[in-house]
Amino acid sequence: MSTGEIYFSNNYNDRCEQYGSGAGFQFDFYCSRCRDTWRSPFVPYSRGRMAGWVGKLSGFAYGLLGRGSYGASRAADGLAEAGWGPARDDAFRQAISAAQSHFNRCPRCTDYVCGRCWNAGQGMCLQCLPDTAAEAAAAAQRGLNDAVSDRSYTAGQQNGQHFDVNTARQLVCPQCSTETRGAAYCPGCGFHLAQPDPCSSCRTPVPQGAAFCPSCGTRR
Repeated sequence: MSTGEIYFSNNYNDRCEQYGSGAGFQFDFYCSRCRDTWRSPFVPYSRGRMAGWVGKLSGFAYGLLGRGSYGASRAADGLAEAGWGPARDDAFRQAISAAQSHFNRCPRCTDYVCGRCWNAGQGMCLQCLPDTAAEAAAAAQRGLNDAVSDRSYTAGQQNGQHFDVNTARQLVCPQCSTETRGAAYCPGCGFHLAQPDPCSSCRTPVPQGAAFCPSCGTRR
């Protein structure tokens, strides 16, 4: 950059083109908080366009006549390149001047934000000074979610008192490898996954087909 103070050093995108029919200057500026974009008006770069036209004419002449000189094309390219830097800096300053009417600079964090991310009443961005009503609504929702989570956890603990933790369960079907999550039948192929019945005396699982409990000898 040439002399002079330049802002928006991080939150902009350079869309400038140096050569060709689309040669010119244009920049995208972003809100640091929500990333909404404002695009500056396009400013044509006449030297770059001229260099593109001269290059096309030189190529056309060479193809048509089988001869020709590219001296004019090289000269035009040199002229465009020599004037590019100062012209871009000037266009960038003009774009920044226009962008400053679309963004606000927070005095606390120094970020540039759009109007929707600006607390106009306090003169700071909403990142540094959030909207009170919005924060209150968010806090109320968090409180509701926390209370429901606590009640759900308590209900789960109560239900857990009735869950048989000693009976082994097949979590994967041996036929099709589908996850069963302890179901009696495989949800993938319907294979019977029912667990062995517990002994009526000691509650030890009794294998299918067994006449007596292998743990205490009670007849089934």
